Amino acid sequence: MILVTICDDRKHELKCFIEPSLNSQWSSRFGCVTTSSMNKLFVFLLPILLSTLFTKGQELMPVPDSTKKVKITIKGLFQARYVFSANKDVDLNGLHHTDGKAIYNDFDLKRVRLQFASKISDRTEVNLLLNLADFKSDPANKVLENAFISYRLNQYFHFKMGQFRPAFGLENMYPVDVIKSLDFSNQYTAFGNNGWQSFQIGASMFGDFKGSIPIKYEVSIVNGNNRNKALDNDNGKHFSSRVEFGLLQELNIKLGLNGGLGLVSGSKVYASGVDFSGVVPICKKWSLELETEAKQGNNHTLYYGLDTASRVGGVSGYQMRGLYFLPNLRYEIDYHRLSSLEFSCRYEYFDKDFKHTNNPRQTFTPMLSAEFLKSYNARIQIGINIDRYKRNVSGTTQYNNEQFVIQIQSRL
Repeated sequence: MILVTICDDRKHELKCFIEPSLNSQWSSRFGCVTTSSMNKLFVFLLPILLSTLFTKGQELMPVPDSTKKVKITIKGLFQARYVFSANKDVDLNGLHHTDGKAIYNDFDLKRVRLQFASKISDRTEVNLLLNLADFKSDPANKVLENAFISYRLNQYFHFKMGQFRPAFGLENMYPVDVIKSLDFSNQYTAFGNNGWQSFQIGASMFGDFKGSIPIKYEVSIVNGNNRNKALDNDNGKHFSSRVEFGLLQELNIKLGLNGGLGLVSGSKVYASGVDFSGVVPICKKWSLELETEAKQGNNHTLYYGLDTASRVGGVSGYQMRGLYFLPNLRYEIDYHRLSSLEFSCRYEYFDKDFKHTNNPRQTFTPMLSAEFLKSYNARIQIGINIDRYKRNVSGTTQYNNEQFVIQIQSRL
């Protein structure tokens, strides 16, 4: 008699007894069967028996479902606008024309965004953001905006890598669809072109600390040559950081400190900024939201865009600075689908090269906004961008103008 013991993946023992020889009773009944032939039969049947037992053991094991915790969220943003320039010699990009061929009014798709967020585990998330409106022109280095993976170790340490907006400046901390004006400020565009704001490729570490004064921080390292580039163009990197203090939670008052150092084509560059925001309740349905920010840094994009003969000194001498103040008066009307009415007027001062050209740009942007369906899920905005320069320069974008905007927005 042979004892066969098999252990499956769950450590369950499966036993069977096999008698390879025949007794006399079986031999007399099957005279043609001998002990030798039965041993051969046993050797033949043993692999089949083992295969059957292993199969039974495997059937006891449950198949893990790797998709049980995966969540995919899809969101969208639609922004369409009609834009009209009061000066028919200044086009919609602000460029002054002397030939009378400026395009001064237009219907435009500003943003058509799709956002995908996949929570692949309780600690890891992947985000993608596409702007399909970029296909209206050359989509090279456009369309893809966010593309990053983030990992949460704990409350204090989160990590992110890919293409994202590094934490530098207040406007990088919220999406454009909840902004209290028609669009981001002029300084946001300039600091984005210089690799500090807007979408950049790199990595960051961030977290927050609870307490009587809550603190949020983020430290980033990026290529600094903007989004969707195949390679870094000069081996230099931008190091930036932001620390935000929650000074008074009842009024949502926050103070942000921003700083950055970088290396561009072998030259050292810097950027710094401070911002302040808060909400002042006036009465039951009225509130005043305040936001202000000031920044200064090297404009290396301007410096390296000049001919070598036109440059005066090094990149350290080409600096930009800006300041804006944005009050927003909000009335919670809650009338049928109309949730609120808002009136804001942003004032901005920006000089892209205050040490040389010294031709600052002042922009006033009054805007009336009607919010429907809460959280800006539907919004109609009417406003004016009023640009005033210290002096007009014919044939350039440094020319006074008024631009009227009617914008419709829907969040999906």
